[in-house]
Amino acid sequence: MTPKWARNKRILLGVSGGIAAYKTCELVRALVKSSCEVEIILTDAAARLVSPLTLSTLSKRRVWRNADLLSDELGWRIPHISLTDWADVMIIAPCTANALRMAAAGDSSTLLGAAMLACGSPMVFFPAMNSRMWENPITKKNAKILEELGHRVVDPDSGPLACGYDGKGRLPSADVILDETWAALCPTRDFAGRKVLITAGPTHEYIDPVRFISNPSSGKMGYALAAEARCRGADVVLVSGPSGERVPSGVRLVSVTSAIEMMDACLEELPGADVIIKSAAVGDYRAKNRAEQKIKREKSEFMTMELERNPDIAREISIRKRPDQILVGFAAETENVRENALRKIESKGLDMIVANDVSEDGSGFAVATNSVMVFFSEARGAQRSQAFSGSKRDVAAEIFGEIAGLFTRTV
Repeated sequence: MTPKWARNKRILLGVSGGIAAYKTCELVRALVKSSCEVEIILTDAAARLVSPLTLSTLSKRRVWRNADLLSDELGWRIPHISLTDWADVMIIAPCTANALRMAAAGDSSTLLGAAMLACGSPMVFFPAMNSRMWENPITKKNAKILEELGHRVVDPDSGPLACGYDGKGRLPSADVILDETWAALCPTRDFAGRKVLITAGPTHEYIDPVRFISNPSSGKMGYALAAEARCRGADVVLVSGPSGERVPSGVRLVSVTSAIEMMDACLEELPGADVIIKSAAVGDYRAKNRAEQKIKREKSEFMTMELERNPDIAREISIRKRPDQILVGFAAETENVRENALRKIESKGLDMIVANDVSEDGSGFAVATNSVMVFFSEARGAQRSQAFSGSKRDVAAEIFGEIAGLFTRTV
């Protein structure tokens, strides 16, 4: 999901001559789909690996080449200045070892080098090369120089490389590149230096090795919260039950299955957390006696199962948390949303709760949108409440805006 601040942004994409240049077709398509305008600088080496016409067709704009730097036809536009003045962010993907060197050294002998030197907007580098080249101290030194200058240098992925090696050097997926680009564009870094612990998804409470009790939660809301927190500068830990959602770039995932596992993981991460957000749909009950073998279907039409209550994770956290830690709960309701949310704030010891009616269209499980009401504990201003709706990513941004405000209010 594209965050609201990233829509209609102007992206300058530099493509250097690594074999991964062909992957930029997917990246340009993803950027355009995210309502961004894209200008492309293609090096001569990259043009041998990916067609300028293809990239131009996908971006709906001309592609800029090295010959344009001092050309009679377009040189008067001073493209390395006009393009970088236009751009909200510049990304270099793939970024070869040579392109990384040029950026670190301020080498302006090519259009891409001149643009990197002239760029006053955030720059994000996505190195892609042979693993030995990436691990070379010279490459590491150049990456460090750029990071010390305030630019983002994103580590390459690991896996099979075009050269036959298997190691670190792959260009990350378009999704990861978008995540890192959105983080560079985020207008506020109000959670920088803070650790945010988020729970997401359902839990599976097994009754035998092949069957479990669960709910329809997809984890979309929790994963959107994790992406938002990371963009705002937080160190994010996502404790997630089984989910098919993609883990946002830069977020540390702790995978769990049951409510007990989720509670144990949360309590382990709790001491270092500044904010704890309990957005997971945790099962209230589990089988009292889990069968070791698959339960066979019998002739009887009915089967009775005894269940026992799972621990209330939010309550257990509230008992242990420090006064300076903020605990946010979620309430998925089907009736009396306000009354049930206010009751849970008190019974669970929450600072804030996000409640929604999951029976409403566009506000339930496994959908991309949400409509919520936010309530606060008495110590945090109980008379206040807020309502937000939109994509789950947009709602996540509003929720973090409210959480940020809690740090300035006296408990």
